[in-house]
Amino acid sequence: MRQARDHGGNQWPLRPLRRPVAGPGAPATRRAASQLAAGMPVVPVLIVSGIALFDLLGGSGMFWLPLLAAGPALAASTNGPRGVLCVGFLAAVLGATLGVREAGPGHELAAVLSALLAVTLASALASALRGRRERVLAAVRSVAEAAQHAVLKPIPETVGPFRVAVRYSAAAAEARIGGDLYALVPTPHGVRLIVGDVRGKGLPAVEIAALVLGVFREAAYDEPDLLAVVGRIERSLARNLGPDDFVTAIVVGHPRARQLEVVNCGHAPPLLISASGGVTAVEATRPAPPLGLQVLVDEPPCLEILPFAEGEQLLLYTDGVIEARDRAREFYPLAERLAHHVSGEPEHTLSAVHDELLAHVGGRLHDDAALLLLCMQGMAEPVPSASEARGTAVTEPEGRDGNEFLPVVSRIRSAGGPDRGRRPAAVFSSGPGR
Repeated sequence: MRQARDHGGNQWPLRPLRRPVAGPGAPATRRAASQLAAGMPVVPVLIVSGIALFDLLGGSGMFWLPLLAAGPALAASTNGPRGVLCVGFLAAVLGATLGVREAGPGHELAAVLSALLAVTLASALASALRGRRERVLAAVRSVAEAAQHAVLKPIPETVGPFRVAVRYSAAAAEARIGGDLYALVPTPHGVRLIVGDVRGKGLPAVEIAALVLGVFREAAYDEPDLLAVVGRIERSLARNLGPDDFVTAIVVGHPRARQLEVVNCGHAPPLLISASGGVTAVEATRPAPPLGLQVLVDEPPCLEILPFAEGEQLLLYTDGVIEARDRAREFYPLAERLAHHVSGEPEHTLSAVHDELLAHVGGRLHDDAALLLLCMQGMAEPVPSASEARGTAVTEPEGRDGNEFLPVVSRIRSAGGPDRGRRPAAVFSSGPGR
């Protein structure tokens, strides 16, 4: 499923050239005509008529008449059984008429008509089976749509102080959902979101993605501490994942104005877009392993504070974006290309990036890809964080000079309480010097 909006506002309105004829039977007549036109096998009829006309004008006898079987055979790929039978009947009538006119041997004409009958019946059967498969596929697609809305719930364009845009492309053919995941929920503790990538593809990856999103949506409401949210996801995955499975993810919270909390668990670093249009990768000061692999390390994930002001944007993405290759096996340079498409409208920015990404790979991605762009549109009321509730001071951002952040000390803390696992301060700054 790809979550994308179609923009048709630039199209000119179409006006009818002629006013339709009014009358009591006009709507029914137009409806019948449209249904007839929709089911009319135009191309097969033209092929059959062309073959008959060529045989008639060329005077070549019975030589071209077997080609009339191409009409019903082609109709089977585009029309239903009724259309196939109509084309076969037309081909048989024209074949019999031309055969009698040419006065050829009776057994040759009988062989041609028998071949036409056999091809027509076989084509009608193939058309019926194709229609059945199409109905089954339509039902499966409707189930996939329902699964997409249940797992990857649509995100509104505006959530709290943010404007949001999302693009998602599944690698599996005809799939609407894959192993990449995202969710954004407003909670009593501020807006929280997650973007992740499950190892693998197909249905097993979808099951793990659904598990992660379910735990995240519940924990995001219940836990005042963002690290506690990550901890609940980790514990759930530890009980349900296989030995070789894991999930890379980045969890973001907005507990107060001008600030984001970021927990990166082995995921690609998000890209911060400053108000002036500069793009900077927000690298983790102390990288953490992916979710499901925390048992392999002694240190728990850490939380970092990222200054985030009005007019700035944050792009979160999955590996399917930066690992997309073109024919020359070159990776897609996301940070470089994003700088060329930055605008004040997240929807337009993400549409341009997504279209360029598809053009880079030749139209089809070979891995699931998700893009989520946040834009701060206004200042929200401060929400007390878990650290403030425990009486732990957090350094607030200092003043700004133009579009640049002054150095800001960010506290990094690990799960387990305010006095455990303290790390040296990390410095964040926007602009090229990051």
